[in-house]
Amino acid sequence: MATRLRSGDRKREVLRRQGVLNMHPERVRDPLFGHHDFFDPHDLMQVKYEMVRRVATDGVAVTAAADAFGFSRPSFYQAQASLEERGLAGLVPRKRGPHGGHKLKADVVAFLKQERTQDPAVSADELARRVGTRFGVVVHQRSVERALERQEKKRR
Repeated sequence: MATRLRSGDRKREVLRRQGVLNMHPERVRDPLFGHHDFFDPHDLMQVKYEMVRRVATDGVAVTAAADAFGFSRPSFYQAQASLEERGLAGLVPRKRGPHGGHKLKADVVAFLKQERTQDPAVSADELARRVGTRFGVVVHQRSVERALERQEKKRR
């Protein structure tokens, strides 16, 4: 028998899937988030936006606002800069770690494409060896395969 989620549980599940669930809603002590249903301490984007707005519009000190919304001062400044640079989308947390190949830069991928074009039968293992010889970078054959697959998808 399937259990039905309450409205608040459904919203939290949606926030979690979208990557904007505040993992520490209990840290949000701003009065708005305790007295109004509209303000949800689980909604990370809303909490960050209100924190930045409170400083910009209401003149609250950065330290006080960060504390009331459960963040550090550096987190406040990061949210403020992200909001200014990218608007509301800037408040969505970005994935940590590398956002692309750190060894397979554009010049290396271009070299791989050229080598594969000249010799379509060349193996990924051989291409990895050639990259090492040409660029002094050690790459795994699977990384070469993935880079070439991404390039193939871009052509379609």
